[in-house]
Amino acid sequence: MLVDVFREHNRKVAALINQEFAPATVTRYETTLRHVVDFMQWKYKINDIRVKQIDHRFLSEFEFYLRSVRKCNNNSALKYIKNFGKIVRICIASGWITINPFLNFKIRIKKVDRPFLSREELEVMAKKTFVSARLDLVRDIFLFSCYTGLAYVDVQKLRRSEIVSGHDGEQWIFTSRQKTDTPSRIPLLPYALSVIEKYRDHPQRELEDRLLPILTNQKMNAYLKEIADLCGITKDLTFHIARHTFATTVTLLNGVPIESVSKMLGHTNIKTTQHYARILDIKVGEDMGALRKKLQTWIYR
Repeated sequence: MLVDVFREHNRKVAALINQEFAPATVTRYETTLRHVVDFMQWKYKINDIRVKQIDHRFLSEFEFYLRSVRKCNNNSALKYIKNFGKIVRICIASGWITINPFLNFKIRIKKVDRPFLSREELEVMAKKTFVSARLDLVRDIFLFSCYTGLAYVDVQKLRRSEIVSGHDGEQWIFTSRQKTDTPSRIPLLPYALSVIEKYRDHPQRELEDRLLPILTNQKMNAYLKEIADLCGITKDLTFHIARHTFATTVTLLNGVPIESVSKMLGHTNIKTTQHYARILDIKVGEDMGALRKKLQTWIYR
């Protein structure tokens, strides 16, 4: 039965939290299971189904349910279907399904504009004086991520031992990404170093052997919205925007090659990094403006 297979899969994933899977991965599969159960009740008035009955029509109706009833946007709906696809592959590998229901099912992810902070917004935030120590802390750690490209979970687990002297004699972060377990090597820029120094003697840092004292992701995001208001930033600020800001404003727009950016972000495929390349239109405009001036001198002399 489908629900039995799904629950067994989720149980195994949960048992490997912080070894092979991040906690968010378990949450994602549990949410997908709830959507599948609710869909079967909505469409067929049943609580479970034999896996051999899963076919192309089942997938199509599930996609329609996600989009219409659950009001999921395109990419969210397809991510749930992709998660469900792993369960189907388990069933195929076990011989319980003989014809792959995904055979003629097309999944198309739409490109999404990823928000990021501009240089001016970074400067406003860095210079802002807060009366609250908690806002000061959240701002500092958010900007630390803007200048290192680390995701929230990777900043949270960062240890003092992961700051090492690189081959160039400068301080580097040598860590691995929680999400993909791929190595990430990041030279520390001056602002990031100043944040580390600022919290060097923080009690939480000493107690938990963490590089920085960090709040929960939910609290960080809530305080970031407050910070955005105080700084006059109209973007919907979340911690993950820091990673996009590093990839765009801090690195790509300053001429760092995309291959280097990809390596620092810990991407396993450069295509993932290329999602950020849309902003290079700004850089292209600057470069072509400089070329335009040179050509005018060259052509008309």
